[in-house]
Amino acid sequence: MSNKIKTKKLPGIPLPPSNGDQPSSSRVTIDLVRRDPEVIALLQTANASLFALGYTEHGQRHAGLVGHIAENVLERLGYDQRTHELANIAGYLHDIGNVIHRENHALSGALMAERILTRMDMPVEERVLIMNAIGNHEEERGFAITPVSAALIIADKADVHRSRVQNPDMEAFDIHDRVNYAATRSFVRALKDEKVIALELEIDTNYAQVIEYFEIFLSRMTMMRQASQFLGCHFQLIVNDVRLS
Repeated sequence: MSNKIKTKKLPGIPLPPSNGDQPSSSRVTIDLVRRDPEVIALLQTANASLFALGYTEHGQRHAGLVGHIAENVLERLGYDQRTHELANIAGYLHDIGNVIHRENHALSGALMAERILTRMDMPVEERVLIMNAIGNHEEERGFAITPVSAALIIADKADVHRSRVQNPDMEAFDIHDRVNYAATRSFVRALKDEKVIALELEIDTNYAQVIEYFEIFLSRMTMMRQASQFLGCHFQLIVNDVRLS
């Protein structure tokens, strides 16, 4: 398979309607999704399940941040307002499948999101974009084929930060806890004119070495590179002010 990623619209993947095609008052907005009682319950229960299993935070904080980053990436790259709002919605819903099981949570989450958004009367051409993005956000089988899915991948993989650590016992930290706790800053910078998407990290090496980040997150970086290429950008990783890729 060629490493060159085509950025044109693919057959069968509809783009969302333009701003004039659907009255803003009838749209499903990110605010409506955030306030929905079912969505709140799913995220809280999913995170409680992962906490019991020793995972880092996957609740409303992570969901909100991922949605915001995904929207910001597409906004900075010049996509229309509705497309980057759909990326925000996809980001907020992407981990709800964890309420069922960690394994295949992207696939179950995509189906759950479709049912929720259908209840909210979101048009099918928007629902399929969100389903596709959620279903493709995990390293095991994910691949960016729309701007929404690319933005979700970049946003999700960029959330490395000590605020995600849920283990209260530092002496019992595993490598994921250590690397996340060591990350004191994580920022995604999308530069339209330079055609660059950069992940900027600050890592406190008193808690984890930079090589440990690559040890557990190399597949994430590969996925972020493919998503950035789909958006017509080069991916850069900058750690402690040193560009590593």
